[in-house]
Amino acid sequence: MDKYFVSMQGEIPKYITITRHIKRLIDINKIEDGEKLPSIRSLSEFLNVNNVTIVNAYKRLQNEGYAVQKMGSGTYAKKKDITKNFKKEYSEALKKISGKMVKEYVDFTGETPSNDFFPVQSFKDVLNEVLDRDGAEALIYQEALGYEGLRKSISEVFWNKKIKSDDILIVSGAQQGIDIVSKALINTNDNVIVEKPTYSGALSVFKWRRANIYEVPIGKDGIDVDKFEKILKKNNIKCFYTMSYFQNPTGMSYSIEKKQQILNLAEIYDFYIIEDDYLAELIYDHSIKYKSFKSLDKNDRVIYIKSFSKIFLPGIRIGYLIPPMKFKESIENSKINTDISTSSLMQRALDLYIKKGLWKDYMNNLNHIYKNRYLLMEECIKSHLENKVDFISPGGGLNFYLKIKDSIYVDSIELFRKTKDKKVLITPGTLFYKSPSEGKKYFRISFSQTDEEAMQKGLSIINELLE
Repeated sequence: MDKYFVSMQGEIPKYITITRHIKRLIDINKIEDGEKLPSIRSLSEFLNVNNVTIVNAYKRLQNEGYAVQKMGSGTYAKKKDITKNFKKEYSEALKKISGKMVKEYVDFTGETPSNDFFPVQSFKDVLNEVLDRDGAEALIYQEALGYEGLRKSISEVFWNKKIKSDDILIVSGAQQGIDIVSKALINTNDNVIVEKPTYSGALSVFKWRRANIYEVPIGKDGIDVDKFEKILKKNNIKCFYTMSYFQNPTGMSYSIEKKQQILNLAEIYDFYIIEDDYLAELIYDHSIKYKSFKSLDKNDRVIYIKSFSKIFLPGIRIGYLIPPMKFKESIENSKINTDISTSSLMQRALDLYIKKGLWKDYMNNLNHIYKNRYLLMEECIKSHLENKVDFISPGGGLNFYLKIKDSIYVDSIELFRKTKDKKVLITPGTLFYKSPSEGKKYFRISFSQTDEEAMQKGLSIINELLE
C-alpha cells in the first residue's frame, strides 16, 4: 500500500485529494484496471484519516467512473476510457460554436489562414474577368482531368514544366484527394503506414477502407526510419501516408536526407508514398529548404496531393493530384466516380489568379503576417506556459503541438472541456492517434485565427487551468 500513497500530499478537503491521487495512479497504470483498492479501514489507518473520508473518496471515484464496488468483496479500480466517442463530442461542440458565435471565443482550432487576409476585391475582379471572357462556358463541367488552363498553370508555375499538364488531376481539396487515392489503391486488409500522430481525416479514410494501419512515431526531422523499416520487413505494405512539411498536428518537417531514405525504401520494399504537401508555402525558418518527395522521386513512387483550399480559401475546394503512371487510370476513374468534375468557374478563376501573379503576392503577404504571429505565439507559449508544457518550434505552418508535463494531472480532453467553458478552443491530441488514449497529454493550438490580444488572453486561461 505504501508504494501507492507515500508521495501524496494532504490538503482540505482530504477526500478530494485522495480521489485525485488514486485517479492519477489509475491513469498512469500504477494501479491497474481491475485491481482491488485497499479496504476503507486499512487505507484510513495508513493515511491517518477517518473512515468517512475514505468512504467519500471511494464514492467520488465510482461517480467519476474510476472505481466499481462489488458487494461483499470491496472496491476495484476501473480504467476510464475518456477518449471514447470524443471525436463526435468535439465535432458537435465546434458546430454549435460556428458562425458569428465563434467570434466570442479565442479560437486556437483553425487549420486555414484567416478570411480577414483574403484579397476579396482582387479575386472578385478575376471572377468577373473570367465570366466576361468565357461566358456560360465557365459554368459548364467539361474536362474530367480538370480545366486545362489551370493544369498548365500548375505545371509551369509550380513544377517548372517538369510535370506534364496531362499528368495533373484537379480535385476538390486534399481530403478528396486522399479519398480517391484510397479507393483506387487500398482494399480490405491492405497494409498502410501512417505517421504517429497523424491527420485525423486520413485516419478516417483508411479505417473506412478497412485497411490495417501501422503507426511510426514522428520526430523533429520525420519518422523513425529504423522502426519504419522493421514494419516493412515483416509486412507487405501498400502505401505510406505522409505530410512532408509542417505535419498536422506536430508541425514537424522532413529533412531531405530522410526523404531520400524513405524513397529508397519504397523501391526496395515496393510500396507507394502518398504525399500530402500541407502548408509548405508558410516557411519562416530559412534553414528549412523546400523539396517535396515528388520532386526527389526518380522511380515514380509518389502520389502527390496539394490543396489550394488550406492556404487560399476553404470555400474554393480546389486541389490537385499527381499520380504515378501505374495508377493514373484507376485514380482518374476513382475521381470521375466520386464527383465527375470540380467547379469549372473556380478552376478558371484560380488559373487567372495564378497567371496574373496575384497568387505569389498573396503568399508573400501571408508569409509576412504569419511569421510575425508565429514568433509571437512561440514567445507567448514560453512565457505563459513555462514548466507546464513541452514543445518543438516547427519553423513554419500555422500550429504548435504541446505536451502537458507528466507532473500536471489534467489531460487534453479535460482541458478542452474546461477551456471551452472559458470561451477558449483547443484541439486535443486524442484525435490524431489510431488509439486515442495515446494523445491524452497532447493538444494543438493554431495561431491562424488569433491576433496578439486573443493569444495572450487564451494562453493565460490555459495557464490558469493547468495550475
